[in-house]
Amino acid sequence: MPDSRNSDLKSYLRKFTSPTISKRSTKLVIGSFGGEKVPMFINEFWTAEQRKASSIHEISYRACFKPQLPKFFIDLFTKNGDIVYDPFSGRGTTAIEAGLCGCKVIANDSNPLSKLMTEPRFTPPTISAVEKRLNDISRDGPPSELDLSMFYHPKTEREIVAIRNYIAKKRQKGEVDYLDRWIAMVATNRLTGHSSGFLSVYTLPPNQAVSQQSQMRINMRRNQVPEYRDTHNLIIRKTKSLIRTLTASQVRQLKRASKQAQFLTTDSRYTPEIVTESVQLTVTSPPFLDIVQYQDDNWLRCWFNNLDSNAISKRITMAKSVEEWTRVIRDVFYEIYRLTKKGGWLAFEVGEVRKGTVRLEEEVVPLGLDAGFTCEAIMINSQEFTKTSHIWGVDNMGCGTNTNRIVIFRKEK
Repeated sequence: MPDSRNSDLKSYLRKFTSPTISKRSTKLVIGSFGGEKVPMFINEFWTAEQRKASSIHEISYRACFKPQLPKFFIDLFTKNGDIVYDPFSGRGTTAIEAGLCGCKVIANDSNPLSKLMTEPRFTPPTISAVEKRLNDISRDGPPSELDLSMFYHPKTEREIVAIRNYIAKKRQKGEVDYLDRWIAMVATNRLTGHSSGFLSVYTLPPNQAVSQQSQMRINMRRNQVPEYRDTHNLIIRKTKSLIRTLTASQVRQLKRASKQAQFLTTDSRYTPEIVTESVQLTVTSPPFLDIVQYQDDNWLRCWFNNLDSNAISKRITMAKSVEEWTRVIRDVFYEIYRLTKKGGWLAFEVGEVRKGTVRLEEEVVPLGLDAGFTCEAIMINSQEFTKTSHIWGVDNMGCGTNTNRIVIFRKEK
């Protein structure tokens, strides 16, 4: 890709073709947003295939975008050593990809689980090191103070509690190291799921945990009883999977990035820890209205990590209307503008909300302009072309189209 700081972004997107993905030419539509005319470029700019990205990304998290999305903008808008930021970091996709690409990293999310899932992957361990550390952890923990019998075999439950207690004691003593963080991260992501690779009996996909009552209903409906799952073996198995495609060079890149990386757990509207005009590129996707219920989805992960899910839930903004969402995101834009370098970029991904009846890009463009950015373009990454009206309109997903919509802003020099 060209260095877009020395070339015209609109010209590049208009002429874009990728022989490795699709040879279709880009479609151009001019949209009007708050009186501002914005070019919209429609093409398959990156593949959505998960296996085309690094295996280190393969951590389950609700509503996360594919690594190819941030990589496209990191390649386009940054050089080695630039700072890349994500104010709604989630599972850390932007941060991890930035590290792999040789950039410096700032990741923020008001959900502390985000840091627990992101930071350890910047220091990936060897299999032998994980095996040795697990051998130091007793398998014979006490039963949980919660009733988890609907999820786990009694022996599995005791092993989970033993790991939980081991990590908790080391955290209290300030002795947690990169191996402990890695084991806690993998165990957190293996707690529940719908295959034999998880610690629980069959349940919902691993990005959310059902209640005890709901799991009992699932067990009755499926006539299932939790069988024993070897926690240590499954942690090793997932570790092998996460690091399977990492090269020695990529491991060095991640470890180098970790030395200066910032992992914040604060409100993205107020991040004084980030130096003014220090960020070259922000790539993010904000929470969309009241779709995700934090406490319902994360109660078990919080329990394992000794976090108060109720207190965290109160800290996380869950807007219930577009007007409320807009008020929050307006302040986020002002903060991102403050920390963005002159000439720096913001790629703001927005998605379908309420079956396409709400199009947040129509709200986002004016917000960015009010903060001081210029809106350079809107990109629609579409795996399948239908009529342009379908790609941009309400019938988007109903027509079999798989898209990302990214509003691209720049801070003028």
